[in-house]
Amino acid sequence: MTHHDVIVLGGGAAGLSAALALGRARRRVLVLDEGRPRNRFAAHMHTVLGHEGLDPAELLERGRAEVARYGIEVRPGRAVEVRDTGETDVRLRVVTHEGEELATRALVLATGLTDHLPDVPGLAERWGTRVLHCPYCHGWEVRGERLAVLLTSHAGLHQAELVRQWSDDLTVLAGEVEVPALAAARLASRGVQIVSGKLTSVEDSADGGLAVRTAAGAVHVVDAIFVASRAVPNDGALANLGLERAELPGGQGSFLAVDPTGRTSHERIWAAGNVTSPALGVAASAGAGTIAGGMVNMALVVAEFDAAERALAAQTSGA
Repeated sequence: MTHHDVIVLGGGAAGLSAALALGRARRRVLVLDEGRPRNRFAAHMHTVLGHEGLDPAELLERGRAEVARYGIEVRPGRAVEVRDTGETDVRLRVVTHEGEELATRALVLATGLTDHLPDVPGLAERWGTRVLHCPYCHGWEVRGERLAVLLTSHAGLHQAELVRQWSDDLTVLAGEVEVPALAAARLASRGVQIVSGKLTSVEDSADGGLAVRTAAGAVHVVDAIFVASRAVPNDGALANLGLERAELPGGQGSFLAVDPTGRTSHERIWAAGNVTSPALGVAASAGAGTIAGGMVNMALVVAEFDAAERALAAQTSGA
């Protein structure tokens, strides 16, 4: 069995950044990439300094070429389970979807998350184009247009206040979420309209916008819809290890608990990017990956010096 210093699960911005830092530290690194980055539905990425407007697929293509220069292998694959062997050094086994077992001294989880959208016909098909999540990522492109915020909970009211910055024409599609009177008055103070009633479909409108239909038969035409997805981290491969988790604020869900370096409650496992938080964009995810990669290398450096000290002490005592 080939032993790796580090296996990185996920070949997005976080995973490749971690791999780059580790490769430059002369580590033997394998990246397993399922090829399903969170932003694959978008043609452009924004607020990424130096890469504004770049196709996210091109960023990953560049990243794969860069890590290859340091001897890092990026292989298609998906981990289904990570096992702790209890061994001192080669601590972990990664089991792939093909049944292969890979041995590694440390692991970086950078598998991102899956966005689950409300069950409204026509919504998911437009995700990443005219159904959007982050106004910092996409707000400029729809500035001044007819915008809507689809509520999935009361937390969406904060998103509505935020999106109002990009357009004077904003409608809150409350659906079956009851908007408190004080919140409704607050939104109305800046000209935000509220539409109640179950949504039945989102379709293309004759003027090139989106026609949002309600169960009552009403049609509301907008140009783009912002909605907060239910973000589910892709961390099932680590489920059997029982790592500590944390409930993120605002009802964002349960994610792996990590320290500022990305280290989990397991001493040889780090996590970086959207698998730890849905709020991280491309730049923040890449930064988190770089930090995690550096700290993984440092942990291995310490382990190597510890082992060398023990070996020297044993040799000296036996002399």
